[in-house]
Amino acid sequence: KPLAYGYVDDRDVLWSKIVWEHIDLNERINMPLYYPVDSTFVSSNRKSLFFSLLRGITSGKIKEVYDDSFFKSKLSMKDINQKLIRIDTSDFGFERLNEGDTNISDFIDKVSIKSMDIDGYSIKGIWYFDKKHGELKYRLLAIAPMAPDVQTIGREGMGEDESIPLFWVFYPSAREVLHNAHAFNENNSKAPISFDDILNARRFNSIISREENLYGNRAVSDYIQGNALFQIMESQRIRESIRNKELDMWNY
Repeated sequence: KPLAYGYVDDRDVLWSKIVWEHIDLNERINMPLYYPVDSTFVSSNRKSLFFSLLRGITSGKIKEVYDDSFFKSKLSMKDINQKLIRIDTSDFGFERLNEGDTNISDFIDKVSIKSMDIDGYSIKGIWYFDKKHGELKYRLLAIAPMAPDVQTIGREGMGEDESIPLFWVFYPSAREVLHNAHAFNENNSKAPISFDDILNARRFNSIISREENLYGNRAVSDYIQGNALFQIMESQRIRESIRNKELDMWNY
């Protein structure tokens, strides 16, 4: 089983901040979370992070799946399938149905979200200063795969390039599944790395997209619009302000 988190008392937390980050799978350092998208040419124990999450959800090992990052609305398997699968019936199939023919499987097109459609992950976590150990620590709270809306895939002019979170997984409930799912290690193929180790050790590159703030936790893109460079600079400013908290704690 995965290594359990150490106990943290509320009185030991001097300062904390919740942040939302985006992991872009087009970056080379994040590719272990993306590949393999096709498991035909690799061993059966090599699966992508999305496949591992989805397999854990369908098998019932991951039960804490929600519609948003605040864990307000829990999703059933039926709700998840509606976000992942689209069934289109051709016009000729509808004509056959109107004629009373129920065998129209040849006229039904089934579109589903696959591992290759995932272009990123949104994560939610909390940075906090532990007084007992005297250091800044991070705890991952939730993760969500990002992909185009299944209703727009293959349809022109419907915003296919816009990615949305498919579902939010409460991360502590998925640790056991991700601990037994491994990513490829380029330096040593004999020693693969579990997805749980990669995420908890923050062996990825990300951009802060939102922070817990006074203005209803608004995103960076809400108050810096139309300028991607300034949005990245604001993300770096938030990151540096968090890192500086640890240094500020040691100033007398």
